[in-house]
Amino acid sequence: MNDTLLWYATRGAGVVSLVLLTAVVVFGIVSVMRWQTASWPRFLTTGFHRNLALTTLIFLAIHVVTAVVDPFTALGWEAAIVPFSSPYRRFWLGLGVVGIYLLLAIVFTSLLRPLFGPRVWRVVHWLAYAMWPVALIHSIGTGTDPRFAWMLAIEAACVGSVIAAVAWRVRRAEPTAWRR
Repeated sequence: MNDTLLWYATRGAGVVSLVLLTAVVVFGIVSVMRWQTASWPRFLTTGFHRNLALTTLIFLAIHVVTAVVDPFTALGWEAAIVPFSSPYRRFWLGLGVVGIYLLLAIVFTSLLRPLFGPRVWRVVHWLAYAMWPVALIHSIGTGTDPRFAWMLAIEAACVGSVIAAVAWRVRRAEPTAWRR
């Protein structure tokens, strides 16, 4: 695989991961709010949220693997595993690694929810509210595309979607819902 193809694969998988991750967060919020219509029952929202999360992991794996094997970045596996260890854009890549660990904790506890119980699952799931901005900031700081209007539009749409979903949740939440 040539260097240019790896670079495009890394960028493309990163952008797709950000968009999918945004959709996962939005559908997670929609799922918590128990939103449904006659043509879209609630179980579809939950299933869609779960499947989007797993699809996000696939694109994230492509993003990481192509970045690691790309000779231009010369990251190596250590930079993909140990936060803030990369000589290349140390802070921004470190945020990406932290974001991956937060996402893996969320997915791991979700897949093994019966072992952890609902309370642990819920506490860990709240990490999504930290993980998503970390991933967004990683995208802005590490990516080569934030200077382009199309990438700014994608990032703005992601931010707007999450802010709208969070605002909807806060506005519609029962006071006791925050204590659960």
